[in-house]
Amino acid sequence: MMISIRQRKEIKTTDVSEHFPVQEENVKLENKVPSGCTSRRLWKIVSFTVGGTVALCMGLLTSVYLATLHENDLWFSNIKEVEREISFRTECGLYYSYYKQMLQAPTLVQGFHGLIYDNKTESMRTINLLQRMNIYQEVFLSILYRALPIQKYLEPVYFYIYTLFGLQAIYVTALYVTSWLLSGTWLSGLLAALWYVANRIDTTRVEFTIPLRENWALPFFAIQIAAVTYFLRPNLQPLSERRTLLAIFISTFLFSLTWQFNQFMMLMQALVLFILDSLDMLPAVKKNLKTGSFLNRIGKLLLHLFIVLCLTLFLNNIIKKILNLRSDEHIFKFLKAKFGFGATRDFDANLYLCEEAFGLLPLNTFERLSDTLLFYAYIFVLSIMVIAALIVAFHNLSDSTNQQSMSKMGKCTVDLKPETAYNLIHTILFGFLALSTMRMKYLWTSHMCVFASFGLCSPEIWELLLKSVHLYNPKRIYIMRYSVPILILLYLCYKFWPGMMDELSELREFYDPDTVELMNWIKSNTPRKAVFAGSMQLLAGVKLCTGRTLTNHPHYEDNSLRERTRAVYQIYAKRSPEEVHALLRSFGTDYVILEDSICYERRHHRGCRLRDLLDVANGHTMDGPGENDPDLRPADHPRFCEEIKRNLPSYVAHFTRVFQNKTFHVYKLSRNK
Repeated sequence: MMISIRQRKEIKTTDVSEHFPVQEENVKLENKVPSGCTSRRLWKIVSFTVGGTVALCMGLLTSVYLATLHENDLWFSNIKEVEREISFRTECGLYYSYYKQMLQAPTLVQGFHGLIYDNKTESMRTINLLQRMNIYQEVFLSILYRALPIQKYLEPVYFYIYTLFGLQAIYVTALYVTSWLLSGTWLSGLLAALWYVANRIDTTRVEFTIPLRENWALPFFAIQIAAVTYFLRPNLQPLSERRTLLAIFISTFLFSLTWQFNQFMMLMQALVLFILDSLDMLPAVKKNLKTGSFLNRIGKLLLHLFIVLCLTLFLNNIIKKILNLRSDEHIFKFLKAKFGFGATRDFDANLYLCEEAFGLLPLNTFERLSDTLLFYAYIFVLSIMVIAALIVAFHNLSDSTNQQSMSKMGKCTVDLKPETAYNLIHTILFGFLALSTMRMKYLWTSHMCVFASFGLCSPEIWELLLKSVHLYNPKRIYIMRYSVPILILLYLCYKFWPGMMDELSELREFYDPDTVELMNWIKSNTPRKAVFAGSMQLLAGVKLCTGRTLTNHPHYEDNSLRERTRAVYQIYAKRSPEEVHALLRSFGTDYVILEDSICYERRHHRGCRLRDLLDVANGHTMDGPGENDPDLRPADHPRFCEEIKRNLPSYVAHFTRVFQNKTFHVYKLSRNK
């Protein structure tokens, strides 16, 4: 796909008057206009043109780079369709299946009807997928693909993945622009973009989890941050203010539409603005907290915080009880257990606690970020900005008399722009979120690139630093804000360019013959209306590759689905064949798929294996050496997934093995009651 950028040049012509007095007046006016002003204006135009061009180029190059890595890793253009679909692992396959479903529908109306009245995603239930899941983007893409005359030239899967990689171009460009807005030079934007690419392992995972919701949402989130940063600048013209507000509204709307965790991000951003307003770091909103002595202001601020927190929790609980909302209660159970407010045997909470993605941020993350100098630069800038923010906050909360005396004495020389303060509090709060939950690190690391690059190119940062060591000089500031970023850029190119070229030349191929064999067998040997039970991750692939009906799936944001998943997962617990058969048949199950990788799991340590979570939730002792809680008791039955393979009469009476390979075992359920 080629994109051409055409620049317009407006040539202004001036009519020369034949009358001498007018000529003389024009000469006088020209003499009054400083020549430096014209040169500065010309320099700004050139800088904006060059910076904008570099921003677009960096975005496009990043997009092409990530798309090439994806192609090289899987040999995506050469593998079979079933292999392409299997490569969309876990929930990614579920989301992509709805795009495929819309394209296979005879008409768009029938496609919409199939999503609104879906009875294949959860057996024996009809659900509105547009209401339950964030799949509007798949619907939009399917409509666009059907409307555009590209079916002969571009396969549906490529239209889908190219859109996601195209969003990465927008993402990097938005990060670039944010850093540019904060620092005043596009050089910081270039450094932010290059840091994003150099730290690809920790800033994005789009090349191997393409349909994941965050890959749709984070580009719009970056646009929103850039728009808010611009909006907080002082003395905006009314037209610019309205356009910026429109950009904030559209980007926030799209971000909320594309990610199920958007409410938590919006809560964090609201907290950022609340903190800034409370500390008087934003243009006036309320003045009632900023009156009285220093201690009175601190007291009012703490009281205000307490009231807001209590009111928020109260309204949250009341609304949930009135509307009977329980979709996110597992998140709060998980958070309660994660932060040490009591141990839990809740299956859902422990399922999250045992997943690496929801654990603490590993220390080796900082080692990788330090190799690119990003972490060192970030800590350097963050330290200076935090000190400046504390000084400004203390000054703002001091009484008016103290403020006047300090200004007269010239003590308070530290200033913090609203847009800078916003990004400072933003990076701190999202840093805490990333440290506590690894999956959220992509929100922080991308903004880390922006914040570190802005600080190194910011005249305010270098002014504060040089003044503190009594080396302040305008020329030194100029030298530092340009020389340091350029040296880092050269270092990044020298150290990481060869590695990036090696990555682009390394060719691999997708290889998962057992799963391919399973999907082909299901398509060829089972009825189209057959209902399948198994692990959430595998069933998403079954839905995508075969179109069969599922008992459960990875979109875990519904309470009744979580209860159903716990019931289906009893196939890996210590339950009798009669109990398991009854549970599976209650969901209309025709076939159940057992995975050896789960039944004999070794990936997690004892206590975090899926079979351990089920045993504890059922009140049974765990397998293997190690301690058990004293109230846990031995189970009355052996583990179902192990015992069924012995073909004992009690199992054969309810389950018949119809397929097996080195990884999977498929059993057909008898219909006897």
